Amino acid sequence: MAIDYLSYCYAGIIVAGGVIGYVRKGSVPSLGAGLLFGSVLGYGAYQLSENPSNYYLTLGTSTVLGGMMGMRYLNSGKFMPPGLIALLSLAMVARLGARAAGLTSSKLE
Repeated sequence: MAIDYLSYCYAGIIVAGGVIGYVRKGSVPSLGAGLLFGSVLGYGAYQLSENPSNYYLTLGTSTVLGGMMGMRYLNSGKFMPPGLIALLSLAMVARLGARAAGLTSSKLE
């Protein structure tokens, strides 16, 4: 069993972003979204570590999060945090999308 460190780091960044948003601005929605999406992504990373072909949860969650934060970035024009999260999500979607399309192997990169 190989551990998918990239997915775990991505989930950790999402959780940390929610906590930082709460600490700095008192934003309860940031805390809730960060904990919710980070937890789902953490479970998806666990699934990827157990079976590299089981990427559906992480791919779907990354797509939704990337779309939401991408729209926030386009509306606000601020890179931090929506642009950064959208960029990280896009990278994860590309990574797992390539796996779904059969462009890469099911082994962890």
